[in-house]
Amino acid sequence: MTLERLAATIASRKGADPETSWTAKLLSKGPEKCAEKFGEEAVEAIIEAVKGDRARLTAEAADVLYHLLVMLAARDVTLQDVLGELDRREGTSGIAEKAGR
Repeated sequence: MTLERLAATIASRKGADPETSWTAKLLSKGPEKCAEKFGEEAVEAIIEAVKGDRARLTAEAADVLYHLLVMLAARDVTLQDVLGELDRREGTSGIAEKAGR
């Protein structure tokens, strides 16, 4: 799966040279910067969704997924952790799940 390969690549960049890897550069700036970058990319995706430009939204959505995985890695949360949470919620009404938080 593409997301699993991407998550593995991001994990492998932890501790890599920030001069040779964008991912290592982001991670070296800490979780807060990774979260900020994720937020910026999410806003860009929202803008493209409102505009209705399918190609730009697709590109921005890819950026959002990448930066989400970087942000998670910065806090040692794996894609498997997130998928496990989604599995746990499967079959549960979204309304019921929110009420249980």
